[in-house]
Amino acid sequence: MEPRDRTYAAPDGSDLPMRVWRPDRPRAALVYLHGIQSHSGWYAASSRRLAEAGVAVYQVERRGSGVDRQHERGHVDRAETWLKDVAAAAEVARAETAVPSVHLLGVSWGGKLALACAAYRPDLYRSLLLAAPGIFPVVDLVFMMKVRIVQSLLAGRPLRRLPIPIGDPHLFTENPERVRYIAEDPLSLRDLTARSLFESRRLDRLARRAGRTVRLPVFLALAARDRIIDNAATAALVERMPTGRRRVVTYPAAHHTLEFEPDPEAYLGDLVAWVDAVEAGRPEGESA
Repeated sequence: MEPRDRTYAAPDGSDLPMRVWRPDRPRAALVYLHGIQSHSGWYAASSRRLAEAGVAVYQVERRGSGVDRQHERGHVDRAETWLKDVAAAAEVARAETAVPSVHLLGVSWGGKLALACAAYRPDLYRSLLLAAPGIFPVVDLVFMMKVRIVQSLLAGRPLRRLPIPIGDPHLFTENPERVRYIAEDPLSLRDLTARSLFESRRLDRLARRAGRTVRLPVFLALAARDRIIDNAATAALVERMPTGRRRVVTYPAAHHTLEFEPDPEAYLGDLVAWVDAVEAGRPEGESA
């Protein structure tokens, strides 16, 4: 199973990159959101595994990230632009696979985007899968960085570039092969504009507020050795969500990017099992 790279039309009329993993006869569809530094290429293993199980996977390349060269790198005007871009991708996935709604998978920073998207257009989505979602980050902007963001915006410099505060590859994984991959990856995003950093903080609030309203079935995957997000706060938010169907799994030896573990089989299998259970209408409510 290999992907096809293409574009889709964003609501503002521009084109956004998309990587599609499509089985011959898809039985479900899933929209996949990557993290703040990463891009769709980081998540080939999970996308391939889902596609081989009959799920059409639509990996969204966030504007200004990865292979996207049409938009200002690392920039967005408003957090709502991200929500609209994802909704447009979900519309494409629904139309092309003829499913009434799609599963939405968000990894790391993409997890908080996924949660906010689920509240923005709940009619588009079948279930929510959150992999180490960045809703409650432990690694935060230092005070002086926050001052620089405000100063930049007040001075009319929204495109001023500032570093992303998770530059150490060891925050993502301790797998030596993947540490090298992250360090040498030419498509990784190393900095953002002041406006984008400001809007990312707004997205934090949108995601946390969404946690009080989203009723979709939700699967939460956590890494026990995560040094980027607060696992306890994240699990507590999911346990309080007004959904009658949830599953929370913590992988005991794993680091933040579950895909990059030396043996990610348990995590990959759980993604497929969750989609299978939701599609079949089977109960999936236990926590582990």
